[in-house]
Amino acid sequence: MPRVLLIEDDPSVREGVELGLRRRGHEVRVAATGEAGLAALAEFRPDLMLLDLMLPGMNGVQVCRRVRERSQLPIIMLTARGDDFDVVIGLEAGADDYIVKPARTEVIEARICAVLRRIDSTGQGRTAIEVYGDLAIDRTGLNVTKSGRRLALAPSELKLLLHLSAAAEQVFSRQQLLEHVWEHSFHADARLVDACVARLRGKIEDEAGSPRYIQTLRGFGYRFGPL
Repeated sequence: MPRVLLIEDDPSVREGVELGLRRRGHEVRVAATGEAGLAALAEFRPDLMLLDLMLPGMNGVQVCRRVRERSQLPIIMLTARGDDFDVVIGLEAGADDYIVKPARTEVIEARICAVLRRIDSTGQGRTAIEVYGDLAIDRTGLNVTKSGRRLALAPSELKLLLHLSAAAEQVFSRQQLLEHVWEHSFHADARLVDACVARLRGKIEDEAGSPRYIQTLRGFGYRFGPL
């Protein structure tokens, strides 16, 4: 089972989430502050981080940015304010998903599994490595290079790119992307998609403001190409 690092300052939430995940077989390390959580990263080597947004001292957004400076560890934010502006900031900082507290253990575990689930690397009849201009997508190795330099993509960014590029020029609505990439079957928050697109463009495009690869069709959604 995945190893989970939980950074949460509320003792009742921390204990409840930890107990629920342990009962389901997860190995869990907990920390009450961002500083303690960052210190535990190297020793514990988690598969995923559950990160409270509103932490004392170093807040969740700052922790997320620190992690993204050196790692593409999957990050799910925990927030008590699902429609708050801070959620957008957290997603822009590199979080892969977020969960509004309080949440049942089965909901948390489902999100963990969705973020960690391996991607079906090659479609039927598709080549393993696809080249689009200076961008090369290796569907078997699950990595992407630009001008020969490997890009560090968070799980949600990689899943989004693989999904869009597998059907070049097809337009996907935000809801379709939420269902296929994030595996949210309900009407979820489109900010997940928009923030992920913005982060991905910042890594694969020459000019994020004039995207070559991931294009917006206003009122409809996003597509990959035409190139």
